[in-house]
Amino acid sequence: MAETAEASAALRPNLERKYSLGSHMYKREPSKRVFVNRSLMLEKVKFFGFDMDYTLAMYKSPEYETLGFNHLKSHLIKMGYPKAISDFEYDHTFPIRGLWFDTHFGTLLKVDGFGNIMVCVRGFKFLRSSEIANLYHTMFVQMDEARFRIFNTLYELPLIYILVCLIDFFSNCPDYTQNPRGVKAGDVTMTYESIFNDVNAAMEIVHAGHGPLKTDTVADVKKYIEKDERLPILLSRLRENGKKVFLATNSDYKYTNKVMTYLFDTETNSNKKPWVDFFDFIVVDAKKPLFFLQGTILREVNKETGGLHLGTFTGKIRQGAAYSGGSVDVLNELMGTGESLSEVVYVGDHIFGDILKSKKARGWRTFLVVPEMVQELAVWTQKSYLFSKLSELDYEIAEIYRHLDSSDTSKPDISKIQVEMRQVAHEMDQAYGTLGSVFRSGSRQSFFASQVMRYADLYAASFMNMLYYPFSYCFRAPPMHMPHESTVDHEARLSEEQFRKISLAWRSRASAPISPGELSHINPTMMRSDSNVPRLYCTTPNQLTEVADEFLEEKAEDAAITQ
Repeated sequence: MAETAEASAALRPNLERKYSLGSHMYKREPSKRVFVNRSLMLEKVKFFGFDMDYTLAMYKSPEYETLGFNHLKSHLIKMGYPKAISDFEYDHTFPIRGLWFDTHFGTLLKVDGFGNIMVCVRGFKFLRSSEIANLYHTMFVQMDEARFRIFNTLYELPLIYILVCLIDFFSNCPDYTQNPRGVKAGDVTMTYESIFNDVNAAMEIVHAGHGPLKTDTVADVKKYIEKDERLPILLSRLRENGKKVFLATNSDYKYTNKVMTYLFDTETNSNKKPWVDFFDFIVVDAKKPLFFLQGTILREVNKETGGLHLGTFTGKIRQGAAYSGGSVDVLNELMGTGESLSEVVYVGDHIFGDILKSKKARGWRTFLVVPEMVQELAVWTQKSYLFSKLSELDYEIAEIYRHLDSSDTSKPDISKIQVEMRQVAHEMDQAYGTLGSVFRSGSRQSFFASQVMRYADLYAASFMNMLYYPFSYCFRAPPMHMPHESTVDHEARLSEEQFRKISLAWRSRASAPISPGELSHINPTMMRSDSNVPRLYCTTPNQLTEVADEFLEEKAEDAAITQ
């Protein structure tokens, strides 16, 4: 044991130097980065699947959301809502993804990954802690799909804002009186749930295949959709490196064809290849997330008319053809994917329809497109002094309590520091927008952030960032630290003797494997010759046992050596 300790001490300076290099290792520019939650070896990926909307086709903000918002207003007025709501104009600084709408109380909630309420707003009024407690009796809510609606998509940003506008209008208009679950005017009562249902019904009509939103979009596609000259280059490189590329979108063929034709009409597509030639498989009307579950009938599309051929398609998928519906099981069979979960990477923007279901239901690897990352990174870097200021204030508090323990009866006054912290946190929130960052509120991560971490293996502002990585790249996830790891310096060492005083037993097997002799003092009567148990204890593993990190996965030839 003494020799082991000496050897460890001798190695420590060199190990510390290597560990410190982690913060100085090469990283691509933030705008070109792909961020990693779970390690992924690109060379193992054989299939790349893409959604279209907000993935291949990036809609311009706020122009596209404003268009959707105006159509929602018009349709709600047709449904009987007051004409006065036409005065509302879309404010793109307000809505963010990941919010919960409470159909009981009409509140919009920003919660953390555990359901703790971080921000609560009803209409345009931000509720204080005491007001939230009066509604919920606590600062915690538990997910109930019958009561709460989670807004996961960028499509829903106009819906969020029109919902807030309506609730604020009815809450402040003298013609209406409020009750705990809605508003009343004469003999007519509108619950918050019924208002939400009306807005959701209007949303379905506006976003329908032949609805006004898509009609106006393709009528002026240049105004509403970004064209990226790099798109043909990336898809071509994927296929040149032996990858199969498929499209799985909920949009119908007519709309898809018009959008994709526009996207691929670029100088980088010098041969003017039809967009369908960049894909090995094309599925429209996928009806995700149903596509990842039982699915629907797979039918071939008549590309001339946009209509569907009769009957279920059961033949061999042809490149250049397009198919409607189907399911992931059918697609897997037709593509010939193997059993490895790492063979397919699906790229999409919808945390539920694209990412969660493809991950949970089918085990595909996932790449989440988060356009909000552009502003998130800009604030993170340009407003770094605010984050530094919060750290300085934390340091001040730590210094105040530094020499105090349970014997001290004094109560330091930290109220001024608290006020300053609130001011800094508020300034930081507003740098992101009215409701703050999509990923956090102050120092706490949002529900949306927890979903991204849980279900997205990779994420970035755009999948175009894949251009900056070789297809043999090893995406390595950074360490995930708990507070006792992130706040304790490696230099703050405790000896084994110090730990033993507060520990029931020293569990480390790092210095030497446990032998039968070492176990004899624990149960001296249990001798190997007296027992009929095949194995009395677990021997110390002689190699890494973790199997979740693909980067550290043992190769077959290595396994043969260690056995």
